[in-house]
Amino acid sequence: MSTADLHTHIISPDLDRYPHRPLGGKRSAWSAERPVDLDGLLRNLDAAGVEKAAVVQASTVYGFDNRYAADALAGHEDRLIGVCSVDFVADDAIDQVKYWVDERNFAGVRIRAADGTTPVPSSTRLDDPRMDAVWSHLEARRIPVCVQMHSRNTGTLLSVLERFPRLVIALDHGARPRLDGGPPYAAAEELFGLTAYEGVFLKITPVTVRRADDEPGGDARKLVRRLVDGFGSEHVAWGSNFPASDGGLPELRDLVEAAAGELTTEEQTDVFGRTAARIYPQLVI
Repeated sequence: MSTADLHTHIISPDLDRYPHRPLGGKRSAWSAERPVDLDGLLRNLDAAGVEKAAVVQASTVYGFDNRYAADALAGHEDRLIGVCSVDFVADDAIDQVKYWVDERNFAGVRIRAADGTTPVPSSTRLDDPRMDAVWSHLEARRIPVCVQMHSRNTGTLLSVLERFPRLVIALDHGARPRLDGGPPYAAAEELFGLTAYEGVFLKITPVTVRRADDEPGGDARKLVRRLVDGFGSEHVAWGSNFPASDGGLPELRDLVEAAAGELTTEEQTDVFGRTAARIYPQLVI
């Protein structure tokens, strides 16, 4: 099965050229404990049998300074694309997008609206009016946006989509769905209102899988089945979250493939390759 990994990260060992400027002022633990540079990523992609991948800016290390990812990906456009981080509330947000996308060849941008490994200010809201201009710009140019959020933020994202309905949105870690009650994960349905918008996609990562399996009575296979039933396999894609999630990329691929065990062969073909190309045409295999 041809595969494209929608969620990887890279960290440079060169602190002089690429100093750390993490969002929130605190570097993520994973990036200090198991940093992987471009060469390490490529070796892991080969070992896992992954043809293409998206490198998502490690904002918990570099903040909005996307230079390492931009420099590293140059010359690897046949296999890798980049997703940069941009300050959506900055006065020059559109200029930032134009620079990183048009001049440094990033394929998408990312915004963090909920905590992951780095706290996000409570004042950060996707529907902040200061973001309207950049949302409009991204919609007009069909630049995909990775959104780090929790499923409880669904209403806020819906308010953005009501005004900018043609946005292409990829929700990191399956939007960290609510797991209340365990299978059949009825609480996850709060996300399904987003399916009214053709441009909304889910990323299923080891973060999603491990959260489900670690819950008493949890079953990641049932969660993935529920999310694919809700969104359709053509709107669900996998990502390894390597190296932020502990384990080598082959192990992380196996983890997500096991969680997709209740999907049909056709659905798995979407999740592990075809959907990625629907979001980023550069990832066609």
